[in-house]
Amino acid sequence: MADDPYKVLGVARTATPDDIRKAYRAKAKKSHPDLHPDDKQAEARFKDLNAANDLLSDPAKRAQFDRGEIDAEGQQPAPEREYYRDYAQAQAAGARYSGGPGFDADDLEGAFGSFFRQQQSGPRRGRDRTYRLEIPFLDAVNGALQRLTLPDGRTLDVRIPPGLVDNQVLRLRGKGEPGVRTGPDGDALIEVSVLPHALYRREAADLVIELPVTVREAILGARLEVPTPRGRVMLAVPPRSDAGTRLRLRGRGVAAHGDAPAGDLFVVLRLVTGPVDAALEAALQAWEPPPGVDVRAGLEDVA
Repeated sequence: MADDPYKVLGVARTATPDDIRKAYRAKAKKSHPDLHPDDKQAEARFKDLNAANDLLSDPAKRAQFDRGEIDAEGQQPAPEREYYRDYAQAQAAGARYSGGPGFDADDLEGAFGSFFRQQQSGPRRGRDRTYRLEIPFLDAVNGALQRLTLPDGRTLDVRIPPGLVDNQVLRLRGKGEPGVRTGPDGDALIEVSVLPHALYRREAADLVIELPVTVREAILGARLEVPTPRGRVMLAVPPRSDAGTRLRLRGRGVAAHGDAPAGDLFVVLRLVTGPVDAALEAALQAWEPPPGVDVRAGLEDVA
């Protein structure tokens, strides 16, 4: 990639990391090789986008590029070459080739030595590559091993740690582009997108699930089976529970990882009537709420 990475992503030099991330996602989706099979120009654009994102999403590399210390490919700019004729022209007229005053054998050796040293390029680290991976919600909660297929057909096994959050970036050491002249390989940067779940929503390390309960179960209490990310468990619903009651299942949220303990699962009761028969209707007709109880108290204060 020879173009300015800011121009490739279409962002200003003052762009925030979030601006860069959004610009990369939008352009990468349009140019992804899967959408343009056999289109070499789209493939080249996709590679340029990845290279630009690799550089600008790394704060250290971005700062180096802004200072002119590295080029758009993440490499140090090659020093201006020195040629013997340039050195010779700097000498006094008539002394260029004579070996006279101002130019001796040491000068000649230094000029050629500098020239040849600059033609030799030492080991160079391979560039990092950025990929995106979508994973199921429960894989982020419990941890898993996911296989990522790259645009060139290769695969990477990505270990998902428990507790991973949406848009977190995982680094696979040495899985980027090969190094040059025995230099170390670059890394693969995996930006992970966590898909939503039909039952659970996440609050940091805790999870929340709604549990439908009947009127009888809420009033009289019950023991009900509840699905959790690591198997079904029995939950005791206390008598006279109301809709919206929040019950805790300890350690049934995000799995423990590192020094972090497992989170909790909060079960929120959702009252459902289900089919209503004559017996329930008769019982409710004979029932009146206690005097002074107003379940809609406070609504009159809302404009």
